[in-house]
Amino acid sequence: MAQKKNVTFDDIAKYTNFSKTTISRYFNDIDSLTLENQQIISDALTALNYHENKVARVLANGKTEFIGVIIPDLYYHFYSEMLDQILSTYEEFGYKFLVFTGNEKEETERSYIQELLAYKIEGLIIMSHTIPSEELARLPVPIVAIEREDRHICSVNTDNYMGGYQAAGLLAKCDCDMLFHINSSCDEAIPASGRVRGFTGFCEEHGLQNKLILREFGHTHEEAKRQLTEVLEELETSYAGRKKGVFLSNDTLANILLNLLFRKYGKLPQDYLIVGFDNSIISREAVIPISTVGQQIDRLAYEAVSLLVEQMEERKKRKPVLLKEPIHKIITPVLYRRETTG
Repeated sequence: MAQKKNVTFDDIAKYTNFSKTTISRYFNDIDSLTLENQQIISDALTALNYHENKVARVLANGKTEFIGVIIPDLYYHFYSEMLDQILSTYEEFGYKFLVFTGNEKEETERSYIQELLAYKIEGLIIMSHTIPSEELARLPVPIVAIEREDRHICSVNTDNYMGGYQAAGLLAKCDCDMLFHINSSCDEAIPASGRVRGFTGFCEEHGLQNKLILREFGHTHEEAKRQLTEVLEELETSYAGRKKGVFLSNDTLANILLNLLFRKYGKLPQDYLIVGFDNSIISREAVIPISTVGQQIDRLAYEAVSLLVEQMEERKKRKPVLLKEPIHKIITPVLYRRETTG
């Protein structure tokens, strides 16, 4: 069979009686054409069964329609669900994504960024905490951070203080004798530190006994399980017989603690109440659905991509107006009360 000939700009020009320059403007500066001429060319593309050569277009105008994404890992359910929501924005915005997992290795992430820049990404979404925002702000593409230090770059974050406050409030309503918050130690510049402040702030305001338990849980199930096994032993030994309200920094850890209790008792004991943070899918699919502070992951992802696209599209204008200061958007959390809090 004879190979089908690719339709060229010259073919479209002959079909429409327009110049090749006009056809080029349709693909690269469509607003410069009248609506009538746009429709004529559009109809011609359909009639000629034209299929756009993306590679040729990239070579012509340097625009790849690629966005880079760097996340710490795919172990914690928040990141995997966030990535899923980011990828789902393709239908609306038309941008494709190149994704790297950094695993908190600073030099590795720097090499990934250079790789992404070599692929001519037009923007970058970053969730990893490794590289400071001051360094990221010097990159030649717009950047939006999600739930990480963001002093020098745009960001979209949850109101983490409110989330911690809500979690403590829910446990307080359950008449717990002692409230606990399990988290990793983190700098106050990281948004998730607001969960600690919100939790302790509520406890202080209401005169509630509480304890903050800070551990490094790593990026594997084995390490997180080992750390939470030690925490559970402490709770069992030091607070036996007391009704314990436990707020964990994410749903992945909340699910591990729930599983440890089930393995030991065959159920969730009445003296334990558990609240997670994320409203990732694991909180709904756990052996007992876990109460959690929902981060509205779908909204975080949408707002992050939308904010980035606004900046990328602005840079394509003849006289772009670049941001003078970073934009920081805050999304309100939603409390979900499920079976782990009665």
